[in-house]
Amino acid sequence: MFMRIDHIGIACHDLEEKIALFERTFELTVVAREVNEEQGVKEAMLHIADGEGGGSYIQLLEPLSADSPVGKFLARRGEGVHHVAFGVPDVAQAMERIGGKGVRLLDERPRHGSMGSSIAFLHPKDVGGMLTELVQAADTLRT
Repeated sequence: MFMRIDHIGIACHDLEEKIALFERTFELTVVAREVNEEQGVKEAMLHIADGEGGGSYIQLLEPLSADSPVGKFLARRGEGVHHVAFGVPDVAQAMERIGGKGVRLLDERPRHGSMGSSIAFLHPKDVGGMLTELVQAADTLRT
């Protein structure tokens, strides 16, 4: 079902500061920046590597407000890993398959994600306490 780890989402207070840290320390390159009003974040995707199943990234997330999901996460837990995202060939099919095994879905249907992808989240309480995202890359979406 999973093709790769698509990205690791990291919550931060200052997006520009964390971009500089990851560029300097790990020699990563920003390949995309977005403001996602629906999710209440400014984000940057930093490329790690490409593999057979697609690319892998670090996603840095700065909340647009304290009451956004990432803002609440930062208030409770501080900066750090927010979620793990797995690449799948078909996000709707993966949702159906995983939901059929009793895992609660936080999304009723796929929604817009970073870099034109289609995404859905799984309830962390049903997958060992880890917020889990399913990602279908833009280049595999059917139009």
